[in-house]
Amino acid sequence: MVGLAGHIDHGKTALVKALTGIDTDRLKEEKARGITIDLGFAHLSQNITLIDVPGHERLIKNMVAGVSTIDMVLFVIAADDSIMPQTREHLDIVKLLGIKKGLFVITKIDLVEMDWLELVEEEVRNLLQGSMFEGAPILKFSSVTGEGIDQVKQSLFELIDQLGQKEHDGIFRLPVDRAFSKAGFGTIVTGSVISGSLKTGESVEILPQKILARIRGLQSHDSQVDEVQTGFRAAVNLVAGDRIEVVRGQVLVQPGFYEPVKLLNAHVRLLPGVKFHLKNQIRVRLHLHTSEILGRVIVMNRKEIHPGDEGLVQIRLESPVYASFKDRFIIRQYSPQIKV
Repeated sequence: MVGLAGHIDHGKTALVKALTGIDTDRLKEEKARGITIDLGFAHLSQNITLIDVPGHERLIKNMVAGVSTIDMVLFVIAADDSIMPQTREHLDIVKLLGIKKGLFVITKIDLVEMDWLELVEEEVRNLLQGSMFEGAPILKFSSVTGEGIDQVKQSLFELIDQLGQKEHDGIFRLPVDRAFSKAGFGTIVTGSVISGSLKTGESVEILPQKILARIRGLQSHDSQVDEVQTGFRAAVNLVAGDRIEVVRGQVLVQPGFYEPVKLLNAHVRLLPGVKFHLKNQIRVRLHLHTSEILGRVIVMNRKEIHPGDEGLVQIRLESPVYASFKDRFIIRQYSPQIKV
């Protein structure tokens, strides 16, 4: 899975279309406003999916839902704007989620002069200095002329080849990012398989509601398949005894392994640039996979965690959630919404 990231109107959707021929802005409002609002998906090859995420600061929860299951990031910076607030915020988020492979693309190069483009490239290199992305490829692209698209595609495939096998515990898990009903089929959910495998005819449990359902059919990249595995993008047709309502944030899991919880013990790191301390009882938004849940933080063995520091906390949630050992997450201050 490859996730797009970057500031609003920096050309993420145009880059996806140039790579795949698919316009991921599917909603009427997205077409009218010319911006990505919800998650968009396009397949680059039989087993490579591009996930287009919103760049607007008010849609960060949708952005986190999109990049929470990716293996590498395709980061976009517009040449005429250079580094902007959501450039930095999206970069912080992918760092916190432990994403280590990235390709950086400077878009809209047809709008600027060469000397300005060189300054933007230098700014991007400085931004990445000291991070896991230092030395990552920085390429240039124009959706108007098509310049650079072959280099972007080649570099993208090369980095994907370096990813290797994704680590997992063998227990099937799929965080739901879309759910809808289709006449004659019933409930269909989509998501990325982050562990294990699933076959047609098998059963799953929908957490945190603990609803049992059977798999009527599976698709991957618009093709009917009998099985999906770790790293696959999947559409799952569910059948249950009673009418079920599935929404983004729920998780399909292999039955009998997980229980929903309202308490999480975790290790957290506060970003150096945030302007608040993580104190006892502070209300936060927890972004875990595709879910967003409100809760309060209890800091262990100390009064507070300072910017740039880290420590152990307990997060007491207002509603139950599915979680597994070593899952990465983002917490944001309830108001104003600042990432941790």
